[in-house]
Amino acid sequence: MIRWVFVVFLATVLLSAAQPWLAKLGIGRLPGDLRFRIFGREVSLPFASSLLISVILLVVMKLF
Repeated sequence: MIRWVFVVFLATVLLSAAQPWLAKLGIGRLPGDLRFRIFGREVSLPFASSLLISVILLVVMKLF
């Protein structure tokens, strides 16, 4: 179980670091993605983008 916690933490850190680059591609700006400010800090909850990335990865994994 500790491995999954580590993997989720690592994925969160990597995606947070790549967020400016992914925003240029349109990831994080889809309908269903939430963006708001709390205490002067912008928070992004990319629900639709996560679903899209999951479907793309599922299709790629099924092909190989």
